[in-house]
Amino acid sequence: MIIVSSCLAGIECRYNGTHSLRKEIQQLVERNKAVIVCPELLGGFATPREPAEIVDGTGEDVLNGKSKIIELSGSDVTELYLKGAYKTLEMATDLKADMIVLKEYSPSCGSRMVHDGSFSNQRIPGEGVTAALLRRHGFTVLSETEFEEMLQNKDL
Repeated sequence: MIIVSSCLAGIECRYNGTHSLRKEIQQLVERNKAVIVCPELLGGFATPREPAEIVDGTGEDVLNGKSKIIELSGSDVTELYLKGAYKTLEMATDLKADMIVLKEYSPSCGSRMVHDGSFSNQRIPGEGVTAALLRRHGFTVLSETEFEEMLQNKDL
């Protein structure tokens, strides 16, 4: 089973109430070959919500208690992100997920790059907290771009 970020399947659950539709991913969901997840909603956030970024680190640093996830207004929302990450891990474990495709740049879902915590659209190498947690537990996590590149070479 493949798990995909809900926003990539066209669900308007991003912080600003939009989606990041990728047709190939939406088609997998429609054919029951993928299941959707939004770690932020699982953590207790609503849509829309304030933008948030990892400050002074990456998702791995958040898991290690060395960094926090802060909203633009300054509120610390680390615990909600951790809650969503652990619920996503539980879902992936229960479904025995073969692969998880998450939205790049998100403080939760980023798999290769995240914003740098300055709220200036600057990005740094690293993972969001959900991606980091899933990888810690042995799951294959890809960005939407990596997944689409893989699809060009494989029929799912």
